[in-house]
Amino acid sequence: MPAVVKCPTCGTEVAWVPDNKFRPFCSERCKQIDLGAWASEKYVIGGKPGETSADQREDEDD
Repeated sequence: MPAVVKCPTCGTEVAWVPDNKFRPFCSERCKQIDLGAWASEKYVIGGKPGETSADQREDEDD
């Protein structure tokens, strides 16, 4: 039995199978809505401008 997840955009239950080319989304439409939200900066990754994580600093020291 395949795993079932909820579409991040609309909440519809979606089977997590290789045949679903839009996973984790239920459709191309929901995928594009999510992409548009990133493009319009509705989603952001936390942190202060210019701040680097400890992992990035370690990589720079090498």
